[in-house]
Amino acid sequence: MKPVVSAMNAWSCVVISLFAIVILSVLGSLFKSNNHAYTGSEEAPEDGAAVAASIFTAVIVYAGFFVFCGFQAYLHLRSKRGGAISLN
Repeated sequence: MKPVVSAMNAWSCVVISLFAIVILSVLGSLFKSNNHAYTGSEEAPEDGAAVAASIFTAVIVYAGFFVFCGFQAYLHLRSKRGGAISLN
């Protein structure tokens, strides 16, 4: 199987997706627990659980990006090493 995206794009996507998963998971957890720093002011959303659900949906999307780009990066590593099986 050949990679669809370049190696640089694949690795960039892996790193960005990993940071997004970590940061959004923390934010989602804070909203789900109704942390006063995020839900205590007048301008803050009243339903922290609904905000947390939409944030966790974004985490699932970024996890999909992480898996896809990680597989693309693996394909680049495998082709660079010459690990692809070829029948001569």
